[in-house]
Amino acid sequence: MSSAASPDFDALPPLRMARKAEQVGEAKAATSAADTFVLAVLAGAFIAMGAMFATTVTAGGSTLPFGVSRLLGGLAFTLGLILVVVAGAELFTGNNLIVMAWASGRVSSSALLRGWAIVFVGNFAGAVATALAVCLAGTARGGNGAFGEAAFAVAQAKLALHPVQAVVLGMLGNALVCLAVWLGYSARTTADRILAIMPPISAFVAAGFEHSVANMYFVPYAIFVTALDPEWVRAHAPVAGAAAPTWSAFLARNLAPVTLGNVIGGAVLVGAVYWFVYLRGRPSGREP
Repeated sequence: MSSAASPDFDALPPLRMARKAEQVGEAKAATSAADTFVLAVLAGAFIAMGAMFATTVTAGGSTLPFGVSRLLGGLAFTLGLILVVVAGAELFTGNNLIVMAWASGRVSSSALLRGWAIVFVGNFAGAVATALAVCLAGTARGGNGAFGEAAFAVAQAKLALHPVQAVVLGMLGNALVCLAVWLGYSARTTADRILAIMPPISAFVAAGFEHSVANMYFVPYAIFVTALDPEWVRAHAPVAGAAAPTWSAFLARNLAPVTLGNVIGGAVLVGAVYWFVYLRGRPSGREP
């Protein structure tokens, strides 16, 4: 076989990654509302599964050094985005990169906002439904209550954030998530995609940054356990004395500011920057 006919196994360079981001964004915007919503529900469930896995890994790990425990949780959490990217699903935070196709004029403003809204609602439905299922499975009592204690500690820490802090943590968190998706655009194989995803996602979780879709699982899980297993809640010290998590507190004090931060971090700090560097002033096309 001649060299001209040989397949190209090299990772895509950044300019071709940017063109691919345009094409992906255009395709996502053209997907029907029904398909987009179903794929968004899946993504919410996938991220929730990653969050559940991370909780399981870190539960009862107080004897480990802080950084080691956080790293293990971060590695486990990568399951969520791996499922989204490899299995196929629509994630609000990753879809912030559609802004690159919008900036190139290949996606209208109405299509961009419509897509984000549908995906956000679908992610919420999938993550909350998974939180309810995990709660009904009795997981709070796992490890003699270690799972539930770890889960409540996460939820209460998120509800205690100052709004400005939540916005900044959301910016940092989705910058890393979108960088993971961006790196995936360079991949030629499934293994490439998985390896590209793991370091940025592990870093954002280990550092304690905020992700709106993950929070759609973490806090509702604690809300459901509070409502459905009050006996366990009364018996465990990490919950004693703390305000019970509520939907109003979650939506106003955590989800709203974290979502704002996620959009800034993903659409502006990653998507707009790479569009400015690689696509600004270049004719839009299928190939660079």
